[in-house]
Amino acid sequence: MTATLDPRTRLLLEAPIAPTLLRLGAPNVLVMLAQAGVGLMETYFVGKLGTDALAGMALVFPAVMLMQMTSAGAMGGGIASAIARALGARRRNDADALVLHALLIAAVFALVFMVTVVAGGRWLYTRMGGSGGALDAALVYSNWVFGGAVLVWLFNTLSAVIRGTGNMALPAYVTVAGAVLLLPLSPLLIFGWGPLPGLGIAGGAIALLLYYLAGSAVLAAYLWSPRSLLRPSLRGLQLRWALFADILRVGLVGTVSTVATNLAIGITTALVGAYGTAAIAGYGTASRLEYLLVPLVFGLGAPLVAMVGTCIGAGQRERALRATWIGAAIAFAMTEAIGLWAAAYPAAWLSLFNTEPAMIEAGSQYLRIVGPWYGFFGLGLVLYFASQGAGRLLWPVLGNIARLVVAVAGGWLALHGGYAIAGVFAAQAAAMVVYGIANAWTIAGGAWFGPVGWPRGMAALLRRLPQG
Repeated sequence: MTATLDPRTRLLLEAPIAPTLLRLGAPNVLVMLAQAGVGLMETYFVGKLGTDALAGMALVFPAVMLMQMTSAGAMGGGIASAIARALGARRRNDADALVLHALLIAAVFALVFMVTVVAGGRWLYTRMGGSGGALDAALVYSNWVFGGAVLVWLFNTLSAVIRGTGNMALPAYVTVAGAVLLLPLSPLLIFGWGPLPGLGIAGGAIALLLYYLAGSAVLAAYLWSPRSLLRPSLRGLQLRWALFADILRVGLVGTVSTVATNLAIGITTALVGAYGTAAIAGYGTASRLEYLLVPLVFGLGAPLVAMVGTCIGAGQRERALRATWIGAAIAFAMTEAIGLWAAAYPAAWLSLFNTEPAMIEAGSQYLRIVGPWYGFFGLGLVLYFASQGAGRLLWPVLGNIARLVVAVAGGWLALHGGYAIAGVFAAQAAAMVVYGIANAWTIAGGAWFGPVGWPRGMAALLRRLPQG
C-alpha cells in the first residue's frame, strides 16, 4: 500500500520525526528568515530617512504583517493543510483541484485588503497616534504596498501550495534569491543613483512589490512544470464548495487568530503613541524582533503542518501528536534563546536601524521586559501551526484571543493607572505566557481527538518520543 505513495508523502508518514522536521524545516527557516530579512532591510534603509519615516513604517507595519500572516500563515496554512491531507488520503485529483481554488481565494482576499487599507489608511494610522511627517510617510508607504496586495497574496499562496506537497526547498531558494536581489534594489529606489531620482519611502515599497512579482513568476513556472507533484489545470475544472470549505475552515479560523495577534500589536502601538513619535519608533523597531520570531517559528511550523496533516489523513493520529510535541520543544528553545539575547543586549538590535536616544530607550525597555518570555510566544505559535495541520483551530484561536484581552486590557490599565510605558510592556509579556500555556494545555488535554488524559496521556506520549 505504501509503495504507491510519493516519496515525500512516505517521508512524512514513516521517517523519524525530529530529524525529518529539522531537515524539512531548515530550508523553510531559511526562507522565512530571508523574507523577514527583506523587511529588516527596508527598515534599515528607511531608518536613514529619519525618525518620522521610521515611525511611519512602524504605524503601517501591523497592517502589513496582518496581510503577510494571513496570506502565508492563516490562509497559507489552510491551503498547505488541505493539500497535505488530500495527498495523505491519496485523493490526488482533489489535491490538483485545490490549487486553483486556493488562487481564487487569494484573489478575493487581496482585493479586500487593498480596498480596506487604501481607503481607510488615514483613519487607521491617525488612531494609532500618527501625525505630521510620520503620518505622511505612513500613507505613502501603505498606499504603495496595499495597492499591490495581489502580488503578496499570489506569492504566499503559491508557496503554501508547494509546501503542502512536502517541498520546502523551492520556496526557500526563491525567497533567498529574491532577498539577494532586493539588497541593492531597495536602496537604489529609496535614495536614487546617478540619473535615477530617489523615491524616498515609496521606493522601499516598490522594491518589495518587485520582489513578490519576480518570486511569483518563478513559483508559478515550477508548479505548472513536469517537475511538480501537482498537476493543476483549468481543463474540465469544476469549482466545488467542498474544496473551498476544506481550505476556509482552517484558513478563516486561523485568520481570526492572525487578526488577534496584529490587533494586539496595533493597539499597543496606539497606547505607546501617548509617549510621542520616538516611543512609537522605539516600540515598532523592538517589536520587529517579535515579528522575526513569527517567520522563524513558521519555518518549523510549515513542515509540521504538512506532517500532522498527512499523518491525520492517513489515520496516524498518535504520530501526529508526537510530531507536535517535538516541534513544540524545538520552537520553545529557539525563541527563548533569542528573547534572552535581546533582553541582555537590546541596543545591539535597535541601533541597527536608528540611534536616536529616546527611540533606543523605549525599545530597550520593551526588550528587557518582554524578551525573557518569548519562549511562550514560540510555544503557542508552533502549536497553532500544528493545529492547522490537524484542521482543529478552535482552541488555539481562543488562546490567541485570550492573549489579545490580556495585552490590551493590561496595557490600558497600566497606562491609566500611572505605571507608564513599562506597565504597558509588562502586559505584553503576561499575554505571551497566557498564549503559550493555553495552547499547550488544551492540545495536551485532547482538543484534537477528544480526551487523551492529562497528565497521564501526555506522559505516555512523551515516553514514546524517542521512537519517533
